[in-house]
Amino acid sequence: MSDALLVHRQGAVATLQLNRPELHNAFDAALIQTLTTALEAVGNDPMVRTVVLSGAGASFSAGANLQWMRAMASASQDENRQDSLALARLMRTLDELPKPTIARVHGAAFGGGVGLVACCDIAIAAEGARFGLTESRLGLLPAVISPYVISAIGPRQARRWFATGEHFDAATAAQISLVHQVVAAEALDAAVDAQLSLLAKAGPVAAASAKVLVREVAAAGGDRDALDRANAGLIAALRASDEGREGLTAFLEKRPPAWASP
Repeated sequence: MSDALLVHRQGAVATLQLNRPELHNAFDAALIQTLTTALEAVGNDPMVRTVVLSGAGASFSAGANLQWMRAMASASQDENRQDSLALARLMRTLDELPKPTIARVHGAAFGGGVGLVACCDIAIAAEGARFGLTESRLGLLPAVISPYVISAIGPRQARRWFATGEHFDAATAAQISLVHQVVAAEALDAAVDAQLSLLAKAGPVAAASAKVLVREVAAAGGDRDALDRANAGLIAALRASDEGREGLTAFLEKRPPAWASP
């Protein structure tokens, strides 16, 4: 694994830490590939139940590295397309990761850094965190990350922040639903740990399947009959599964389920 990304395992929790503090964890093509590969690995690891994404140093991620952006400005349109597809693969891998994900956000989260936050299932920010979809200042737009950011904050908010490129604080990020919780900087780790504790009590399959259910319901459109059939099939499968049976039995027997036992 590259030094630009640190992977730490503690029990069933994998923490992926962007480790370019001197660049505020701005990413380039190499880091995009490294992070994608690491996410795929933890996503396929049956021993990992939850993934935390964080940044070393003063920031979560300042988005794209300026040297990388300068190089891509002189590259061909096809090279830029392939480069953007690699970023799209990263975002989609994180968004669809078959594990619950938590973004631990502090300092700067700009551009693609906002995309990473939006792709995580749970986002917790320190009070001093700063956000910005600043691409328009460069004559660009956050096109690749737009599906995930729009899903998080909604079209109306996206139209403003995409166009202006202005910075906003953690309180605003919570107000527009980019993050779920804002805490004092010294309480950030405790807030993340609290969410990890809650996820540890949830059935692993159920917790991992939650994002699939939300995505399918949101995409269902007006076909309510098909949605009802799909949801009935899902709950039937969960009830009949080993995890579902154990969860219901443990509840009736007034004991913790097996997955939550010490």
